[in-house]
Amino acid sequence: MMNKIFAKNIDEPTLKQFTDCLKEEFVIDGALMPDAHFGYVAPIGAVLITKDFVVPSWVGYDIGCGVTATKISGKNILEKIKKNRKKIFDEINSNIPMGLGKLNAEHKVSKETKKDFLELLKKLEKKEHDKELLKWLKRKALSNLGTLGHGNHFIEIDYYKDEVWLIIHSGSRHVGHRIAGHYMKKAMELQNATGNAERTFAIKTNSILGKEYLNILDFCLEFALLNRIEMTKNVLNIIELILNEKLKWNIWTNKNHNHAERIGKTNKFIHRKGATPSKKGEKGVIPANMRDGCYLVIGKGNKDFLESSSHGAGRSMSKRQAKETINLTEFQKTMRGITATIENKTIDESPFAYKKIDEVMKAQEKSIKILKKLKPIINCKG
Repeated sequence: MMNKIFAKNIDEPTLKQFTDCLKEEFVIDGALMPDAHFGYVAPIGAVLITKDFVVPSWVGYDIGCGVTATKISGKNILEKIKKNRKKIFDEINSNIPMGLGKLNAEHKVSKETKKDFLELLKKLEKKEHDKELLKWLKRKALSNLGTLGHGNHFIEIDYYKDEVWLIIHSGSRHVGHRIAGHYMKKAMELQNATGNAERTFAIKTNSILGKEYLNILDFCLEFALLNRIEMTKNVLNIIELILNEKLKWNIWTNKNHNHAERIGKTNKFIHRKGATPSKKGEKGVIPANMRDGCYLVIGKGNKDFLESSSHGAGRSMSKRQAKETINLTEFQKTMRGITATIENKTIDESPFAYKKIDEVMKAQEKSIKILKKLKPIINCKG
C-alpha cells in the first residue's frame, strides 16, 4: 500500500497519528491533505480507505460538517450589500443561533425543512437502528436545524468581481456529537477496552452494530446538509428584508467533508476527516480564514489524493497557543474592511492561527482546479 502525504512541514504528533492509522490491518489506502494537523484519533485532513470495517472516530464528532456555497443575484447587489453590511451582520447574529450548545426554537424551523426532517426520520426507521437513539432524535434533533456551530464554523458573505456569494460552514451540531460519542463507546466495548478511547476502535460493517452506524451516519450526513440549507434560506430572508427586494439565488454546492462513504457496491469505505471530496468534475469549497475568504474549486479526480483535497487552510497553532500568543489589536488591524466577529472569544480563529492558504492550494493543484477566489465582506462566528 502506498500512502500519500501532501502536507508540508508536518509536525511529529500529526505524522505519528496518521502512520498509526495506516498500520490497522483493515486499512487499504490513505492520504494526508495539505491542511493536515493533529486531531482526535486520526488527524484532521486524513483520508483513509478501509475494507469490511468502519471507524467512527475517523469520521469524528461533527458528522457531516461541510460547506454550502450559494450565488445571490439582484440589481446592483454587491453595492447594496456593502452599503448595508453592518445591518446584515447584526441581523444574522440576532436571528441565527450560533455557538456551543445554541439551539433553535422549533417553531422557527421552516415548514419545508420540518417536512424534509420527518422524511429523514422515516427513512432511518425503516432500516436497522438503535431504538433509544431514534426516540432521542424525534425529541431533540429538530432544534439543531438552522444553527451554526462554534470554532471554525461561519456564515460569510463574499464577492468575486461583481458577484455575491453566501458561504456557510457548519455540521450536524449536537445530533452528530451525540451519535458519534455513542458509537465510539460501542466500538470500544466491542474490544473489551476500558479507559481512554483515544485509539482506533473499528466496527465490522456487516454486523448489526455496523449496519446501525452506517444507517444513522447517512441520516446525520443528510441532516447536516439540511441544517446548512435552513441557514441559507434564513440569511437570504434577512438580506431581502433589509434591502426590501426579492433576490434570485442558486445553491452551487452543498458538500460534507466529515464522513465515511461506501465506495460503489464494494465493502470498502472512504473516511474523510476534514477533507473535501474532489472527484473529476466535482464542485467544492475550500475556506481560507476570516480575512482571506474562500476558494470555489472543481475536482480533477486525482487517485493519489484519493479524489480528495483540503477542507481549509488548516491550523498552524492550537486554539490554546493562539489565545496565548495572538494580540487582539493585530487581529483587528488585519481584518480592516471586513465586518466580522473580531473579539477575544474568536482570537483563536484569527488568520494568524492558520497556515498560509496560497501554499496549501499550491500543494494540491494536481487534485483541484481553482475557479474563483472569493473575498469576504461579512463574516459571522459563534
